[in-house]
Amino acid sequence: MASRLVFTQEIADAICDRLASGLSLRAVCRNKAMPSKSTVFKWLAQNAAFADQYARAREAQADTFVDEMVAIADTPKIGQKTKRTGDGKVEVTTFDMTEHRRLQIETRKWVAARMRPKKYGDRIDVDQKTTHEAGDSIKALMDAIDGRTRTK
Repeated sequence: MASRLVFTQEIADAICDRLASGLSLRAVCRNKAMPSKSTVFKWLAQNAAFADQYARAREAQADTFVDEMVAIADTPKIGQKTKRTGDGKVEVTTFDMTEHRRLQIETRKWVAARMRPKKYGDRIDVDQKTTHEAGDSIKALMDAIDGRTRTK
């Protein structure tokens, strides 16, 4: 891994384009033409414009992961299991690797939710009507309990 100490917009654009296409920063920095991860982190701390560009690239990366999930779900992946039987024969079973695809999808969902929580994260919707309705239900329950207490 080359460690370029001089920031250029051309390198910044290449890093961000590759991130947006779904590559990890680790994979981007493995390329000899790219700086090391530590250099990228220094640039992020020192260059606000690059930090904004990088943040937008990470958001685009989350969108790429979501697109990939559909492709993974729609594309069977055929695998094989090899098993040696008690008599020494080898049995080969061919199957769709659904668990592997499920793991790929779940990982992308988790990462996308953390990269873009407002768009892909879990939503907790609090509705004031629900709060008022709950208050009315509690009041009705308390009235019922109070009525039971008086009748005893």
